[in-house]
Formats: sequence, C-alpha cells, structure tokens
Amino acid sequence: MIDPGQLERVRRKLARAGDASGERAALAEVLGWLYRGAGTQTPVGADRRGNLLDGGGEGRMDCIDHSVSTTRMLQLLEARGWLRFHRVLPRARRSRLIFQHFSAAIEELPPPARAPAEPEIPDHVATLLALCDCSDVVHDIPTEARAEMPAAVGAHYAVDSWFVDNGEAAIVLPLAEWLNGGGPDVQ
Repeated sequence: MIDPGQLERVRRKLARAGDASGERAALAEVLGWLYRGAGTQTPVGADRRGNLLDGGGEGRMDCIDHSVSTTRMLQLLEARGWLRFHRVLPRARRSRLIFQHFSAAIEELPPPARAPAEPEIPDHVATLLALCDCSDVVHDIPTEARAEMPAAVGAHYAVDSWFVDNGEAAIVLPLAEWLNGGGPDVQ
C-alpha cells in the first residue's frame, strides 16, 4: 500500500513540472521514491541494478519484473491525472542475439491545440468602407485563421528502473537510443 503522504509528495513533484522534459525528470525521481516505499514493505528493497549484483538474495528483480512494476506505477500516476505531458505505452522490448531486455515506455503528448484567434480587422477598414465604394479595402480584412495542422506523434521514451538500485531515480532516455543498447552498463 502506498502511503497517502507519499502520494501527495509525488503529486506535488509532478505538478511542478512545467514541460515534458521536466515531467520526465520528475518521473525518474518519483519512481525511485515509489520503489523505495515498496522496499520497506516487501523484499524488493534488496534489489540491485542489473541481474548479477543481488547475490541471489530474496527480492531481486529482473528486467521483466521492473518493466511490469514501473509500467503499473506509471499507469497509477496517469489514472490520477498527474501526467500532463506524457501517456503510458505498452512495455518495450529490445533483442540482441539471444539476450532480451524490457522496459516501461512513455510517449510525449503533443502540446494542446490552441483555439484560433479571432482575426483582427484594422480600425481603418470600417471607415474606408463607409466613405467610399472601394472594393480594394476588402483586401485589408484578414482571411480566417488557418486550421492548425495536427501535431506529430510525440517522442517515445524508455523508463528503465532495472538499471538502478532500489530507490534510485529511474533512467529515462529516448526509446530509439534504448532500443539501440543505450543505458548504463550494469553487467
């Protein structure tokens, strides 16, 4: 069970993020907090980065455990409406020869669409139209604002807690970099 005080601390940290980059940094930190809290209630507190530093102790987690747990934590934050700049994706998998690695993943959301501004009609247009029979004055009236193009699909990021000891900030890096083997060397 997550302590309500800890959840409030997480909410406040995420609320302070002013953009997607700030939210990713906050996510890395709050995931560490959530894992640290889980480590006080379960044996996962003994988990060390990678697979070999645990010494075979109870509570060790492999990348599959981390990807599932981190995805669920991210889904909890998303369900509470605390992710403003990202959405949670299905887990990511990378393969190299016979080795596989899994991670949680997020997608940066496009900025919210702005309502088109009302076109401003220059002050002189009404007067000129009233004083003359000039069709050229109509050209001074701006055309309607163009509809904004839909935003491109946002960037994808791996959110990988397997790379760190329990309670440390997760590693967040572009998914393409992670798929290409990016991340700390823990083996």
